[in-house]
Amino acid sequence: MNKIIRYQHHGVYVFVDKKLKGKHREHCLCFKCANFNLSNREESCPIANLVYALDVALGLTTPVWECPNFEKQIK
Repeated sequence: MNKIIRYQHHGVYVFVDKKLKGKHREHCLCFKCANFNLSNREESCPIANLVYALDVALGLTTPVWECPNFEKQIK
C-alpha cells in the first residue's frame, strides 16, 4: 500500500499519495498547451483558469487529461 501524507498546498492542509506528490505538471495537458499562461492568468486559457479556481477553492489538484481547446506548444 502506498503511503498517504499530509502537507500544505494553497494554504490548506491536504492529503496525497506520497508517490504522486509533485507529479501534477508531468501529467496535466495544460502545461503542454499554447493557450496556457501560468505567469499571466488574464491571458491564459479560461478552462485552465476555472479548473485552477476550483482547485484553490476546494483544496484539490486536478490534472487535465483531455481538453477541447488544446493547442500544441511550438518551441
